[in-house]
Amino acid sequence: MQLKELFTDESAVSPVIGVILMVAITVILAAVIGTFVLGLGDQVSESAPQASFSFDFNDSDGVDITHEGGETLEKGNLNVSNSSASVAMNFPEDTVTAGDTAQHTNIAPSGETVRVIWINPAGGGTNTIARATAP
Repeated sequence: MQLKELFTDESAVSPVIGVILMVAITVILAAVIGTFVLGLGDQVSESAPQASFSFDFNDSDGVDITHEGGETLEKGNLNVSNSSASVAMNFPEDTVTAGDTAQHTNIAPSGETVRVIWINPAGGGTNTIARATAP
């Protein structure tokens, strides 16, 4: 075999690259289809909302929780909880916007951590979006 023939023989390059590209496309396609078939695609797009809440604790183990700013939320997707109980938020409207306040009694004894929990409407999970500890 001569040296010139070695550099001009390119017959095996095209099939190897073709096989590598086909395998890569198959793997990517399988991953995308698998994600949506298993239902993980919906959960990826549903992340916790960005919202700010303030807590005003009173002497009778109660707390006033005010939506200070951020995204508008659905009341049905919010709970307030401590270590022993979890109850629905009692905002006056179905949508919670900045300035809305929910009053809760018997949920914030001294030293208790109170959390605002967001429930994913697509199912699958919850997130704590605010927390405070009663004095």
